Amino acid sequence: MPVITISRGTFSGGKALAECLSRRLGYRCIDRDAIVKLATARGVSEQELHSAFERPPKAAGLDHKKYIYLALIQAALAKEVRNGQAIYHGLLGHLLLKGGIGVLRVRVIAPMEFRIRMAQQRLQLGHDEVIAYIEKMDQDRRLWTQYLYSVDWEDPSLYDLVINLEHIDIEQACRLVTGMTREAYFQFSPQHQAAMNDLALASRVRADLARDPFTSNLEVEVEAHGGSVTIRGSLDDQSEEVERVAKAAAGVTALVIQEPAVATAG
Repeated sequence: MPVITISRGTFSGGKALAECLSRRLGYRCIDRDAIVKLATARGVSEQELHSAFERPPKAAGLDHKKYIYLALIQAALAKEVRNGQAIYHGLLGHLLLKGGIGVLRVRVIAPMEFRIRMAQQRLQLGHDEVIAYIEKMDQDRRLWTQYLYSVDWEDPSLYDLVINLEHIDIEQACRLVTGMTREAYFQFSPQHQAAMNDLALASRVRADLARDPFTSNLEVEVEAHGGSVTIRGSLDDQSEEVERVAKAAAGVTALVIQEPAVATAG
């Protein structure tokens, strides 16, 4: 059974849809807070992780700490959903799990009036305050997605299913998504499971490198196929330490390190 990611604007009904699907399908329902809690097992405080993803990047770019936090979050999420039957509603889920086939990527949108009504019930704010809050949160998410992945958060091509709650309710939306989970592509075949295992292993190695004191200064790309792991990036004469950390990760059976070629004069 697949993994479902739900992307939504603030107070657009994504959480309600996730909870409905959890009841209907019997899947685990996972939010960002749960993944942050799992990621803190690697020695970063929950407050640090929350702050890193609540504040949009500055014009100067993403600092190295936030690279580390992103690596930890991706590793925690991939590990948690690797066996399917899970629903994740949180920031960047459809992109953090990119490459893991068997992931049903859902986008939920709703009219501003719907969102204002939902927000007022939760936040006890005035009409203008609620609009300002929603617009700020949407802009922050847009900036994060653009900066980290160079894509438009609202681009429908990033999703398998886009649901507009203007004329249907949560129960109807829930039935639509449930029907999609029966499609063959989203079933967890051995191929799907292997892809999710590869994603989980690559994410684990990247997170281990980000947290080890001898390699935490690096920013690398990691891929896995079966137990074979490939690491790409500039290693600053730290290839031995990278090898030590990567080979210590459970499930790694072979390692390839690819550094950029050094240009020679003349």
